[in-house]
Amino acid sequence: MSIKILLIIPAYNEELNILKTYKSIIDYNSQHDSNYDVIVINDGSRDHTEEILVENNIPHIKLIHNLGIGGAVQTGYKYALLHNYDIAIQFDGDGQHDVNYIQSIISPIIHNKADMVIGSRFVEGSTSEFKSTRARQMGIKVISCFINLLTKKKIYDVTSGFRAINRSLITQFAMDYPLEYPEPISTTTILKQGKTVDEVPVKMKERLRGVSSIRSWKNVYYMINVLLSILIIGTRRGE
Repeated sequence: MSIKILLIIPAYNEELNILKTYKSIIDYNSQHDSNYDVIVINDGSRDHTEEILVENNIPHIKLIHNLGIGGAVQTGYKYALLHNYDIAIQFDGDGQHDVNYIQSIISPIIHNKADMVIGSRFVEGSTSEFKSTRARQMGIKVISCFINLLTKKKIYDVTSGFRAINRSLITQFAMDYPLEYPEPISTTTILKQGKTVDEVPVKMKERLRGVSSIRSWKNVYYMINVLLSILIIGTRRGE
């Protein structure tokens, strides 16, 4: 029986990138005889993202209001649960993620070696030249140390949005998923539950065009709140 795989692409004001991102997946499917399905979550975009999705018959869900990355991705997980997917992969719509690494990311799940797999820029074997700004790299290291302290598991690329999960976590995340700081918070949560999280090396690129939703002025606020959230989760018993 074939494994059903869904790529969830959250998109907010990605009129400059979304078509190229989608075509890269379709081209990969054609060239490698793969069957990655796609659902774009248009997270209340105010530009021409919706028009591009409609004009090019790209499968998508239009959210009336901007829910943020957590709400958009959870919408994708709800869709994956409803349509009985075995693996769901979060895949950015800005051109940073490379479809050629998907097979490496899903392999541990297919072989029942992990519940979640993170595409990482910071583990051995990664050839990624793009590793974000120095300030954000420092923040990632701090969050990584905090998660390690509370879960006894070292996660290197804690903010990576290039992630795959199995059917069990699809069910869980469809029902309960953090709206803020979803990557480090959801990772901490499932580690506390005894789930297995793996990292595989990937190469990431700078976004094709446009501006990231995370701006430098938010960094201190982001760090304080994510560390407090992790602390709260880390002091709970595994659920």
